[in-house]
Amino acid sequence: MSTHDRLLIIDFGSQVTQLIARRLRELNVYCEIHPYQNVTDAFLRDFAPKAVIFSGGPASVLDEGSPRPPQSVFDLGVPILGICYGQQVMMQMLGGRVERGHGTAEFGRAYVTPAEDRIDLLSGWFTENREQVWMSHGDHVAEIAPGFAVYGTSPNAPFAITADLSRNFFAVQFHPEVHHTPNGKTLYENFVRLAGFTGDWTMGAYREEAIRKIREQVGDARVICALSGGVDSSVAAALLHEAVGDQLTCVFVDHGLLRLNEADEVVAMFRDHMNLHVIHAQEQDLFLGELEGVSDPETKRKTIGRLFIDVFQKYADQIEGARFLAQGTLYPDVIESVSFSGGPSVTIKSHHNVGGLPEKMGLKLVEPLRELFKDEVRALGHELGLPASFIGRHPFPGPGLAIRCPGEITREKLEILRKADAVYIDQIRKHGLYDEIWQAFVAILPVRTVGVMGDGRTYDYACALRAVTSVDGMTADYYPFTHDFLGETATRIINEVKGINRVTYDITSKPPGTIEWE
Repeated sequence: MSTHDRLLIIDFGSQVTQLIARRLRELNVYCEIHPYQNVTDAFLRDFAPKAVIFSGGPASVLDEGSPRPPQSVFDLGVPILGICYGQQVMMQMLGGRVERGHGTAEFGRAYVTPAEDRIDLLSGWFTENREQVWMSHGDHVAEIAPGFAVYGTSPNAPFAITADLSRNFFAVQFHPEVHHTPNGKTLYENFVRLAGFTGDWTMGAYREEAIRKIREQVGDARVICALSGGVDSSVAAALLHEAVGDQLTCVFVDHGLLRLNEADEVVAMFRDHMNLHVIHAQEQDLFLGELEGVSDPETKRKTIGRLFIDVFQKYADQIEGARFLAQGTLYPDVIESVSFSGGPSVTIKSHHNVGGLPEKMGLKLVEPLRELFKDEVRALGHELGLPASFIGRHPFPGPGLAIRCPGEITREKLEILRKADAVYIDQIRKHGLYDEIWQAFVAILPVRTVGVMGDGRTYDYACALRAVTSVDGMTADYYPFTHDFLGETATRIINEVKGINRVTYDITSKPPGTIEWE
């Protein structure tokens, strides 16, 4: 049980519910997202939230069986904020009335103007008499519930901002959490302040709490940690080492699909710099042998995942007294594994963490980062003294370079890819762009092209450069390199990497979870 004041976000299926949690965490407020069907009377008593937020969602409150929170949430005596569908469900359940769209649906940018009376929730709003907001609703509130008054309107939403000040119930038709409501963070800041949150959710406090929990859970047993060298597993390993010291053994599986010099750097940092016990499982021949002749991307992923489990188990079996398996599961992983509708979630990542290892090996899981978002993990890494070069690294996929090498994987193509990727990243760092970019990498294409280099003709591979930006980790766009940068980088790759004679830049936009090439 967390010792922090807690805010409960009841999820009604909005695609941007995670953003609400992100905004609150940025304000040092601890919050959790739970799907509406899991929020029972008993859950509310146990969770004891200091405030509640209702998310948006795609349903209509007018449909039979549409999502609802338990009626008892309104009797907790804590502030409640309803957003979009959350506003409509509040009005419907508290005696107001919601109607179908009929010309009042809004999707996109809108402008809200204030009522004559101003309230604390809107402190810092309407300095220029209107606020840009992001609307996304079909139905609309036709009549507000008893006790509520209107504090903001838009052309298509006469009840854009409503509140019952006697009960501290607030409801807005727009989405304050998204990037397109520029002053939305201020509204959340006002809400948590009037709810009495002190902003005690800091990484220093989390570090102490997490260490205490790990020691309570593990006791004097040994713990095995799957170390990849990525941010999540690195921070998890550092935190576990601080908590249990020599009881921790890290297994670093080298599948031969890592970047240039990566294996040596990871082992050196954890074994030499941080004094952790690290087993370097050098199994490149096993992985590359099984991948020989395989070109289907999903088969590659599943092969790598299966071999990873087999290899990890082989080395873990050598560690006596191991009863716990640690992995760097993050809060978005936890949220994504719980389907809002109760049905199966769409598979985005088919290679995540260490699959079915805990059940197969009879181990219990230790997941010390499962309450954190990625930026919080990085902040914890700083708190633990990890080098900035590791904490700020771009995400790297579990299957490694296998999915940046479309078609058949060969040692020759991997070597070319490593060198080209190293030049590209060096260019990005040299130009001071690394921290502006969410992820950047080279993919080697399964085609050879004719080129002329000097006085000779070449027949070598083409490669593609990719770089994306992301504000919140949920949507992404390509990074707008200058032509000078792309020209300079292409020239360096062609001159320095034998085997590539053509370079392209990929400007397609995809969410970060799917920005890998295959």
